[in-house]
Amino acid sequence: MKTEQTAVEQMSESARYERGLARLAEVDGHVGEEVVAPLGDLGKYIVEFAFGDIYSREGLNLREREIATVGMLTVLGGREPQLKVHIRAALNVGLTYEEVEEIIIQTVPYAGFPTAINAINILRQLKKEDGAG
Repeated sequence: MKTEQTAVEQMSESARYERGLARLAEVDGHVGEEVVAPLGDLGKYIVEFAFGDIYSREGLNLREREIATVGMLTVLGGREPQLKVHIRAALNVGLTYEEVEEIIIQTVPYAGFPTAINAINILRQLKKEDGAG
């Protein structure tokens, strides 16, 4: 049964969303909003939870969060569209192409060569698009 939200719950949800949008813009620039906007409620949940709650926590800066995210998405495999977004985000928050490549290489002993090859191919594609390689 769906219950009506109180005004406080609505304000809290709105604050999470606004905080999430601001953090998403810091991480991904305009690309992040383009990714989540067409997802409707799912996009709203991504903004509120992933960026409004998790990415807004203290303890790690955005650079460190993207190091972890690129590593995890590489290891998981099968998430190449999201990996591409987060490699771009990693570059946006200050990592270099060389550092991202090292993160990908670091995953090889744990996840194997196939996932690392896929990730390196994405990195090379982005590098080419950026005219950096």
